[in-house]
This record gives sequence, C-alpha cells and structure tokens, in this order.
Amino acid sequence: QVQLVESGGGLVEAGGSLRLSCAASGRTFSNYAMGWFRQAPGQEREFVAGISGRGGNIFYGDSVKGRFTISKDNAKNTVYLQMNSLKPEDTAVYYCGADARWDGRSLWRISDMDYWGKGTLVTVSS
Repeated sequence: QVQLVESGGGLVEAGGSLRLSCAASGRTFSNYAMGWFRQAPGQEREFVAGISGRGGNIFYGDSVKGRFTISKDNAKNTVYLQMNSLKPEDTAVYYCGADARWDGRSLWRISDMDYWGKGTLVTVSS
C-alpha cells in the first residue's frame, strides 16, 4: 500500500511558477514510476508528466513540454513538478499517481496508476 500526498498548489499569475510535491509512504518508492495528471473543471483527467522508478526515463504531455519539469528523489520518497511560464489553461487540480508495473511504455494512462493522491489545486490568473 502506498499513500500519496500532494502539496504546493495555490494561486499564481500568468507567467509565474509553482513547484508541486508528492510525498509517498512506504519503503520501495524507487519501484514505482510516478505520474502527474491534472483535471480542469468539466474536463477529463489528462497526463502531464511521468518519470520511471529510478528517474532515467521522463515523459511530458504536449501542452507542458518546455515549461514543466518532473523530478524524483527516491531518498525522500518524493516526486516534484516544477511548473514555469504558467498559463490560465494550466488551472486544474493536479494529482500524482504511482505505477508499480510500468514497463517502459511512453503512453501514460489513468488506468495504469495503482495509487492516487487527493490532488492539489493550481489556479493561474490572467
């Protein structure tokens, strides 16, 4: 069992930055690929960024490439999402998920995540 707790959300002006954190319980954090997803009001949850268990493979959704950076600190059981050049369309609840069975695929699906956090709200004002 893995418990995930996101933090770092808040209100920021367009062009600003935020860093989200997702802290995980358990002692085998390096075994889990971690993904960030987001869900805007009235929209489906979408993939933002993913990182393999040891951090050697990283993936981004097209809408955040070049602006967001995902990183993973296995010693701290934490995955981060650095968000720069934020836009109003980045406004959403951001969720982290843990995938115990990632097999190198580049497609990150909601259904592949074994555990989810409760999310943290990011609001970007124009």
